[in-house]
Amino acid sequence: MAEFKAHKHSVRMSPRKGRLVADLIRGKKVGEAVAILKNLETTCAEPILKTLNSAVANAHYQNEQNSELNVNLDALFVKSILIDGGTILKRMTPRAKGSGYKILKRTSHITIVVADCK
Repeated sequence: MAEFKAHKHSVRMSPRKGRLVADLIRGKKVGEAVAILKNLETTCAEPILKTLNSAVANAHYQNEQNSELNVNLDALFVKSILIDGGTILKRMTPRAKGSGYKILKRTSHITIVVADCK
């Protein structure tokens, strides 16, 4: 079973919200996962969709370069998807009496592994 990976680092989305979207497509076929991501209204779906398309493009490229693979691109499924926390951008908003509140702008690292059903 051949596996193909795609990574995307420091994406401006909360890891918690990204994991909710990732749980929807884990284990699904690629065509079904793309349809789910295109119909979601969350902003987290777009970078996950781009990373998934990159993993499929990696599979297509590796299949062309290596004739021994014989990967069926229609049978690809999402083997694993990881949304890890990245660096946190720390900002401050002014409040009353000279104090301030922290604003944490979170980033995520996306890793998607697709494999064929052999």
